[in-house]
Amino acid sequence: MESLKYIKPKLFSTMKTYTKEQFVKDVIAGIIVAIIALPLSIALAIASGVNPEQGLYTAIIAGFFISFLGGSRVQIGGPTAAFVVIIYGIIAEYGTSGLVVATFLSGIIMILMGLLHFGNLIKFIPKTITVGFTFGIAVGIFAGQIKDFCGLDMGPVPSEFVDKIVAYAQNMHTINWWAFGIGMLAIAIQIIWPKFFHKIPGSLIAILVTTLLVQLLKLPVNTIGDLYEIKAGFPRFTVPELSFGLVKQMISPAFTIAILASIESLLSCVVSDGMIGGHHRSNAELVGQGVGNIMSSLFGGIPATGAIARTAANVKNGGRTPVAGMVHAVTLLLILLFLMPYASMIPMSCLAAILFIVAYNMSGWRTFGHMVKTAPKSDILVLVVTFLLTVFFDLVVAIEVGMVLAAFLFMKRMSDVAEVKSWVYKENLDENEISEHTDLKNVPENTMVYEVFGPMFFGATNDYLQFTKEENKNVLILRMRNVPAMDITGLDALEETLETCQKRNIHLLLSHVNEQPMRVMQKAGFVEKLGAENFCENINAALERAVSLQS
Repeated sequence: MESLKYIKPKLFSTMKTYTKEQFVKDVIAGIIVAIIALPLSIALAIASGVNPEQGLYTAIIAGFFISFLGGSRVQIGGPTAAFVVIIYGIIAEYGTSGLVVATFLSGIIMILMGLLHFGNLIKFIPKTITVGFTFGIAVGIFAGQIKDFCGLDMGPVPSEFVDKIVAYAQNMHTINWWAFGIGMLAIAIQIIWPKFFHKIPGSLIAILVTTLLVQLLKLPVNTIGDLYEIKAGFPRFTVPELSFGLVKQMISPAFTIAILASIESLLSCVVSDGMIGGHHRSNAELVGQGVGNIMSSLFGGIPATGAIARTAANVKNGGRTPVAGMVHAVTLLLILLFLMPYASMIPMSCLAAILFIVAYNMSGWRTFGHMVKTAPKSDILVLVVTFLLTVFFDLVVAIEVGMVLAAFLFMKRMSDVAEVKSWVYKENLDENEISEHTDLKNVPENTMVYEVFGPMFFGATNDYLQFTKEENKNVLILRMRNVPAMDITGLDALEETLETCQKRNIHLLLSHVNEQPMRVMQKAGFVEKLGAENFCENINAALERAVSLQS
């Protein structure tokens, strides 16, 4: 039962002290966030290659369950820009059925991650990878909206980045200047409006103004209704058709969705914790995200996660419990049921302009540039490779290669700092020279002392424990106070050292073995092989034992 508290939804905790005053604040915040989420959900759905209403399905269904079962007080869930590129790629290659299965599987993966308490492990993904693929996703979103922003008369936009650019170049002569002008007006409104008004989002004002202009002036600009058939009404429940072959194909994209959703949602939780002075439950959040994505796939939605901008808006408008997120979902449902037909009038170039601003805000280009200027070369390599793979290949490849590359470079750095230093033989040092603050010790004439620095693992054992045979030496002391960790390869190097010592009639002593290496040695039976008496508490005890073994 103790472990269940880590996946207990925050809603149940907040209800213990819930008040009418807070309920009013949560309702107001939920309605405002729904207004913000409305244009974004539609725009992100279209950019992902699905119908407009599917973005609202996601915000409604996934958003409700993420708030209901999640581990944050204020998290707002729904479709986000981070998924646009990967969703577009999945649909292009596997169709809608593939996306449904990938979303369903990603939900299962996230639930398992939460139940297995993997919430804290997400922090081990290097920032170079998250910054790299985030910037790459932003570039991909920007590139994907050029057709609608410019009103180009061309076929479907290719899924590959290079093919997109080539297709745009070939069709740029078909630019619709009316659509381009509407898009520029939408960008201007989104930049200028927030400088004077904060409650109502600039994206909503941009939609209202450009839609009125296009409809009243009968401008020749494509609208959502010209390209899509919008369906109002409650989303239908459908069970995905699972087959072993399709599951096998979609397991890799599903892992990418799960990892990406986990990173973004937990990052959003950390940001919102700082805003409200709270503390989220990371494993409960993963379970809530998992259930939200499963339910989204069952009701025709797309992958969802915690949305940082919408969560921040929730906090700023007084939301302090998951009730605000649930009200946001209900508000969007009412809009879907009664107002959705009006969405068909929204100009496509306006939605493209909204996504241009979203891409700019999420890109983190300043952070990217700062890291390129100041980070170590190995980190820059991971950053740039992840970025380029995200843009020119896909997010799955980018994360996989980025993680492997980062792991190898980390092991290389650890092996570079790992070393073994030999103590020089000292004799007849006076008491003033010997201090606990120095490494000066009286070393017996029969003794070799080596100090090991750094973790003893498979990437750092090549140069370990390579001592030469010295005449008249029959004791070897390995000082291990600076060895924080050891793996089986490090233990194997130590066992080879013991075998070498036994062949040369040398007594091996270990000084100051830390807790983790000692556990490894005990489990492998090395303690019995060496003899417990040859494990010394500190270097002084080891030197005293070396004197007793002098022959």
